Amino acid sequence: MAYRKQKEHYDILVIGSGPAGEAAAMNAKKKGRSVAVITDDAKVGGSCTHWATIPSKALRHSVKQVIAFNTNPMFRDFGDARKLSFQQVLKHADRVVFEQVQMRTDFYERNRIPIINARAEFLDRHTVKLIGKRKKLSADYFIIATGSRPYHPPDVDFSHPLMFDSDTVLGLNHSPRKVTVIGAGVIGCEYASIFGGLGAKVELINPNASLLTFLDKEISDALAYHLRNVGVRSRHNEEYEKIEYHDNYIVTYLQSGKKIKSDIVLWANGRTGNTQNMGLSKIGLSSNSRGQLSVNSCYRTKVSNIYAAGDVVGWPSLAGAAYDQGRAASNAIVAPEECSPVEEVATGIYTIPEISTLGKTEAGLTAEKIPYEVGKAFFKNTARAQITGEQVGMLKLIFHFETLEILGIHCFGDQASEIVHIGQAIMGQPGKANTLRYFLTTTFNYPTMAEAYRTAALDGWNRVF
Repeated sequence: MAYRKQKEHYDILVIGSGPAGEAAAMNAKKKGRSVAVITDDAKVGGSCTHWATIPSKALRHSVKQVIAFNTNPMFRDFGDARKLSFQQVLKHADRVVFEQVQMRTDFYERNRIPIINARAEFLDRHTVKLIGKRKKLSADYFIIATGSRPYHPPDVDFSHPLMFDSDTVLGLNHSPRKVTVIGAGVIGCEYASIFGGLGAKVELINPNASLLTFLDKEISDALAYHLRNVGVRSRHNEEYEKIEYHDNYIVTYLQSGKKIKSDIVLWANGRTGNTQNMGLSKIGLSSNSRGQLSVNSCYRTKVSNIYAAGDVVGWPSLAGAAYDQGRAASNAIVAPEECSPVEEVATGIYTIPEISTLGKTEAGLTAEKIPYEVGKAFFKNTARAQITGEQVGMLKLIFHFETLEILGIHCFGDQASEIVHIGQAIMGQPGKANTLRYFLTTTFNYPTMAEAYRTAALDGWNRVF
């Protein structure tokens, strides 16, 4: 197509085609700037589409269906769904990835944004060379949105066929019976629940005293219980010492002296920003020990025409936040008055069942000596959950004892990541509009999961005096 012919100079060059890069490019183009996207991936979408968010959540959905089939009395006579192989449930993820790539490619096509398949290396603050293409491009501004990759410690051999990270595990070609997951952060817990749901025995190595310590303790405890229920053994206060590789198994040695034999090992201990080999030193930029770039509130680096967004800047490292960060970085260039940094986001953790939280925890409020009260709704008591059979979980509202301001929302169970947004909308209201009273006076559709808000609000209101 004629519009794909590459220009030598652009108003803005975006490096990376993940959520942050896509949002930045689309926003700048809509506001009349000349834009191109440089990506060293053969297909658009970045890690989010190909190795991280989309395939892992699609895989989780398939496993969730497997579990539902396996436990539903209606289907029990048809056999055990856990006989499905890992490769069979991955097919669903492959289909979703294909559809995502097609959709995002269409976005670029419709908006006449060239996609340049190459690796970019800075020559100076306005020029990059395209490695392998013997070509240079210049721009007034750059937005670095190169994302992140799994962190690889130097003493772990990831070339071994039984050693995986969260990217390469999607290429697993057999169904392991025993899995060791090193790292019990969000990614580690998600994959532990996936493998557990498929019937594998999982050893989850956690350096902390409990799972996901940033969560409300009640939610963290609920997650721990349900992981145990699918065959996940959490080993707390443990760290790996070394890994011993064999042809058909791997032995993980822990610093406590324990050793664990498993069919595969999944390394899920942190991610690193993709800033390597970009020539950043030539323009006066450097990354931290995890490959991340420092930016100000509108995502500008210390070089005035270079911006960065998404996983490459660190927190919160969520796809939804990356879209908003990319748009904010783009607006900082083309419409500064519209630059709105990402400050508070709902956390979505796609374990089985899923978790979503926003705002303060009980422990945090207690430490701050803020008077609060709690209202709870258990899913097992809602008609919609009884109809769907998804009765595991609860909604927990934390509110100020005197003003009734919503301070925190913590949800565990089916559709938690959807449910939390209703409360998020109220928490985002200014002044006295953020109030528990909204849920006491609003009529919800029945039967829905949303009515859990009314139940939780009433439970909390009954404690106020």
